[in-house]
Amino acid sequence: MERLTYPRHNGHAALRRGRSDVAQQIYHVTITTQARNPVFSNFEAAAAASRAFETPVFLGNATLLAWVLMPDHAHWLLQLGEGDSLATVVARLKSASARHANLALRRRGNVWSRAFHDHALRHDEDVLATARYIIANPLRAGLVDQIGDYPFWNTIWL
Repeated sequence: MERLTYPRHNGHAALRRGRSDVAQQIYHVTITTQARNPVFSNFEAAAAASRAFETPVFLGNATLLAWVLMPDHAHWLLQLGEGDSLATVVARLKSASARHANLALRRRGNVWSRAFHDHALRHDEDVLATARYIIANPLRAGLVDQIGDYPFWNTIWL
């Protein structure tokens, strides 16, 4: 019997290989905390990270259309602008939010996992439906009964 061999991939970098970032493209990005540690169960840490998400300098030319911060992960609906790659924008947001959360927690160390998952929305996908899906995360997780009771989300459609 012939043995099948598969090419070796170099971890998370292999996932991004061959992908191209497109200006004005909308991406659904998911990031997780390191080891899925519920860092953002702490209100001050979550508030600090949320402020970083809303800071224009960290977004560059990108626009955050909708986002939610959960205890151990975050979802962003992000539209790229001109110039910055998706990886660059994600790295800036992760770095800034980690710095702010660590200051609030009076600690040092990694907050986010190294990798992130992204999905480029196609023309036939409903952007508003994707935003609603993102925002409804705390409801599906049973953290609140009404989205208005959850403090760590935002969308441009308010």
